[in-house]
Amino acid sequence: MRIVLQRVKQASIEIKGREVAAINRGLLLFLGFGTKDGTDLPGSAAWEKMLARIPELRIFPDHDGKFNLSLNHVRGDLLLVSQFTLFGDCRKGRRPSFSAAADPQLARSLYDSFLQDLDRRAPGKVESGRFGAEMDVLSTNQGPVTMILDSEQI
Repeated sequence: MRIVLQRVKQASIEIKGREVAAINRGLLLFLGFGTKDGTDLPGSAAWEKMLARIPELRIFPDHDGKFNLSLNHVRGDLLLVSQFTLFGDCRKGRRPSFSAAADPQLARSLYDSFLQDLDRRAPGKVESGRFGAEMDVLSTNQGPVTMILDSEQI
C-alpha cells in the first residue's frame, strides 16, 4: 500500500465537470495497492500503522511556522483518491508498466475498507473520489508539503 499525502488549503474532485467531493484545510491522500497487498491487509500491523500515522503526522505549522501540529490538532479534513498509478514502473521503455498494481476488484475492496477505517479516526470530515473513475483533482497544496507513506517501510 502506498499513499502520497499532501497538506492542502482546499481540495476537490470533479467527474465530468461536476464536483463530487470537496474539503477545506487538511490532507489530500492518493492511495494505491500493489500485488503484495492481499485480503489479509485490513487489520494488519502495517494497515493500523498507516491509519494511525495519517492524523498524527506533525506537518501543519504552529504559530512559529514549525511543523508541530497534526491533522488532529487542526481538526482538518481528508480527501481520499484511489490511484493505481502509484505502482507504475517507469524503468523500461517509455510506457509505464502497472503489473505491480493490485487487481482492480481487490483494490476496490481494500480502498473501501481503508476509507471506512479512516473515517472512524479522522478529526474532520472525510470525502473520497470514485474508485476507477476518470477524475479531475483540484487542490491548493500548502507549503508545498508532500509526503510518501509505504506500508513496506512503516
